[in-house]
Order: sequence, then structure tokens, then C-alpha cells
Amino acid sequence: MQTLFYIGIIFVLGAFMKWVSAKVGLLNVVGYLILGFIIGPEVLGIITHKFVEDTHIITDLSLSLIAVLVGANLKYNIIKKVWKQIAYISFFETFFTFLFIGGSFYLLFDFLGLGFAEEQRLTIALLFGGLASATAPATILAVIHELKAKGDFSSFLLSVVAADNAIALVIFSFIVTVTSSLVGSQSCSPETIFAVFWTVLLSLLVGAAGAIISELIDRIFVDQPTMKTTSTLGMIFIVYSLSDYWGFEPLLASLVMGVVMANLSNEFFLVKEEFDHHIKDIIFLLFFTLSAMHLNVSFLLSMPLVIIVYVFFRILGKVTGVWVGAKVSGANKHVQNYLGLALFPQAGIAIGLALSLKNEAGFELMAPIILNIIIATTIVHELLGPLFTTHVLQKSGECENP
Repeated sequence: MQTLFYIGIIFVLGAFMKWVSAKVGLLNVVGYLILGFIIGPEVLGIITHKFVEDTHIITDLSLSLIAVLVGANLKYNIIKKVWKQIAYISFFETFFTFLFIGGSFYLLFDFLGLGFAEEQRLTIALLFGGLASATAPATILAVIHELKAKGDFSSFLLSVVAADNAIALVIFSFIVTVTSSLVGSQSCSPETIFAVFWTVLLSLLVGAAGAIISELIDRIFVDQPTMKTTSTLGMIFIVYSLSDYWGFEPLLASLVMGVVMANLSNEFFLVKEEFDHHIKDIIFLLFFTLSAMHLNVSFLLSMPLVIIVYVFFRILGKVTGVWVGAKVSGANKHVQNYLGLALFPQAGIAIGLALSLKNEAGFELMAPIILNIIIATTIVHELLGPLFTTHVLQKSGECENP
């Protein structure tokens, strides 16, 4: 009863917040974040800590759909002329972000006062570098939908986000494997490295298989887009949950499923339209409102230097990496100068990866501190990120909503 009651409160207050946001010219994403923070456990306490902790299913549901929709932007007939630019930019911005964050946390380890032992310096630096590489697809997707941005730049941005998160997920898997040997939980043997490759490969296969099965099912429902949408949603949830249950990378599997479905089916756009018209607003409302409720204000105030260093060097890495990748690949000036800013948001994927550390042997003590830092910096990224992404999209001239 309580769960339904709290979800009802979020829906009702979310509707009012969307109305207020439109009146004051605020992005819905930002409005939902503010709402979540105000009604959450840290301020008014209308929503309890227990409810927030028990809503992983809502977060997983949202992330699975978002990952599929972001992956769907890697459609061959759209990116065939710019796939090299997407590959170069995604690689360099992920690499520079990892380098800048990992390097800064290693060099400033004592200055930041993280509370970890000196022998954990390299482990912490590598973990934060891996976490920083991911970008928030939900925020960027929400801003693009809200501004009704359509065009080459918007498609290019979403393609980079898809490739960025695929690379980040693989990098983080390798980092956890390597650092686990540093904290003494296991040796970093060739067999362990092979296990990571195997996990990534199986995640790709599960996502691809889910897309193929979904397409076969859709052929039964000829000229019935609602039924296609229903069955596709079911397959998305099945792929995500099975990947998680089998110990694979569920976000990577979902992202690959989106890529394969978009390229395999000529009618996937019908499912995408159904999502845009009927599901999108509910998913974004729940995801962003709940994300803001995870913030621990006392922790945010106790470690301001950590948050400043993380946010500053992460955006520096994104901007520098995009500029280098765009230069090397010959991308246009708008991409070179602005795309890095649009990649500022970071939310669910980074939080999900940080949460996964709790289940890794040897990381039990450091996982809560890492998670709190990621959540605290997420609020900064999610409050400023939509503004940066909006500015970049408006500069591109592709927005229907100014």
C-alpha cells in the first residue's frame, strides 16, 4: 500500500511540477530533480528512505528502456557517413575523462581526504576514472525530446552517447577485475581477464538474441503497433533481467538490443513513437525524481573538494577528448567546440555501476563512500547538465521549442 501511495504522490506532484516548470521556463528534467530533492528524505521527508532504497526495480526498468532507445540511434543508414567520427570522438572523450579523473584523484589523494588508506590510492583513482567515463543518456534523451530537437547534430550526439556508454561499461568491467587484485580479493590472472571478455561477449549476444526474438514476435502482430510495443517492452525487460541474473552487463545488453532492433526492423520507429507518446514522460518523471532522493546533503557538505575536483576534471576530460577526437576525424567546428559540453550529464549508469561494487568481494568498505560521492556529484551534473545540453542544442539550430 505504501509503495503505491508514494508513487501516487510523485505522479500528482510531478504533474504540478511540470506545469510550474513550463510557466517559469524550466526544463522538466531540472524540475523533477528539484521536486525529488524537496519531497525526499533529506528535506520534507514526504518520501521515506526505505521507499527510495526499495525502488531499484523502477530504476532498472527506466535504465533498460533508456539504454535501448539510446542504442537505437546507432542505425547504419544514419551514421554510415560519420561512424569514424563517432568512433574517434567516443574513444578520445572516454579516454581523456578516465585519464584526467584517475590522474587527479591519484595525485591529489592526500589533499582530498577521502578517508582511504595509502595502499588504496591506485584502486580509488582507477575506479573513479572508470565511473567518470559514463554519460547520462536519460538526461540527454529527455532534453532532446523536450526541445523537439531533430537533425544531424542531435542524432550525432545520441550516437556518441551510445558508443560512450558501451565503452565505459567495458572499461569499468576491466577496472574492477584489475583493482580486485590490488585489494587482495583475487589475482589478476589471464583467466580472470578472459572472464571479463567472456562476460562482455555474452552480454552482446544476449542483447542481439533478444532483438531477433522481439522482431520475430512483432511479425505476428502485423498492423498492430500497440501489440508490437507491448511485446517489445516485455523483451526489453526480459533481456535486462536475464543479463543481470546471469552476471552479465544488463545495460550493455539493452544498448546492443536497441542497436540490433533499429537496424533489423524497418518498423522499430513505430515502437519508438509509441514510447514517445505514452511512456516517456512517466519514465522520466520517476527516474529523475527518484535520482534526486538519493542525495545525502551532509555528505555533500562534508567533502566539497572531492565534488569540485570530480566535476571539474570530468568536464575537462569530456571537452578535451571531444576536441581531439573531432580534430583527428575531421568533424565540423560545432562538434569540436560544443559537443563536449553536451556530454556533461551523469546519472543512473554511474550510480548503477557504483552500486554494483557492493556485491564485489574486497570492495565492501569502500563501496558506500564511492557511491555517496557519485550520488553527490550526480546532483551537480544533473542540475547543470541539462542547461549545458540545452545551450548546445539551441546553438545547433535544431530545436522546435526555443
